[in-house]
Amino acid sequence: MGHWQGRTLFMTGGSRGIGREIALRFAREGANIVIAAKSDQPHARLPGTIHSVAEEVRAAGGQALPLAVDARDEAQLVEAIARAVEHFGGIDVLVNNAGFLGVTPIAATSTKHYDLMHALNTRSPLITMRECLPHLAASKGQVLNLCPPINLDPGWLGAFAPYTSTKYGMTLLSLGLAQEAKSQGIGVRTLWPATLIATAAVGLTAGDAGLAASRKPGIMADAAFELLDQRERFGDEVCWLDETVLRALGVQDFNHYANVPENAANIQRDFYIGTF
Repeated sequence: MGHWQGRTLFMTGGSRGIGREIALRFAREGANIVIAAKSDQPHARLPGTIHSVAEEVRAAGGQALPLAVDARDEAQLVEAIARAVEHFGGIDVLVNNAGFLGVTPIAATSTKHYDLMHALNTRSPLITMRECLPHLAASKGQVLNLCPPINLDPGWLGAFAPYTSTKYGMTLLSLGLAQEAKSQGIGVRTLWPATLIATAAVGLTAGDAGLAASRKPGIMADAAFELLDQRERFGDEVCWLDETVLRALGVQDFNHYANVPENAANIQRDFYIGTF
């Protein structure tokens, strides 16, 4: 029985990829996992639903509450948080994992497309953080937002500014909440992969070549667990990379995380890491 027994994570997204791996990592420690995601029914091209992940969470040793939620819908988010508290008695960790990846420059980005990025990458985290605050204050809990450190390298700014603006917006909200909620005993962190991660989004945008140059989502799950589990060890720093977290704990060899083992020496750095 893990020492997260009885503690509850509320996660947006989570039916596949990084979110699913984080859910299963905490489930192995006995946590309760609320999977608030849109994938209620199987998709022809994308694996996983809230129900399939809930079954995996239970098999791994945790408790699960799958909730069909469109993270763009404020009312659905508010209701899901209320249901989570009613079902499990509170919230100890909020994980904002839902998001939308768009790699178009301003000239090629429609308003509809930008609205989608903004709704999922910035607006939804604001709503969930606001609505979870009373519950996190009661539990002296934590927030983990999956967003990058802010890098103002001109190359990154010029690459796909609409997406960048929404993800950096999420980071700014995180930095702000860290100050705003500090007096309530709430910890706020951001986590971002140092390399590409083999997710459906990377497969759709970068194809097989991108997946071959990626690490498995498990590295993000391991880093997320350690960052939240060893809260005091990581001090007041808000923004973290998966590699940085694990290196702080003595990990030096990351080859076992390679999505294609024979390509472990050719893993590609992620967006916003270093110069463009």
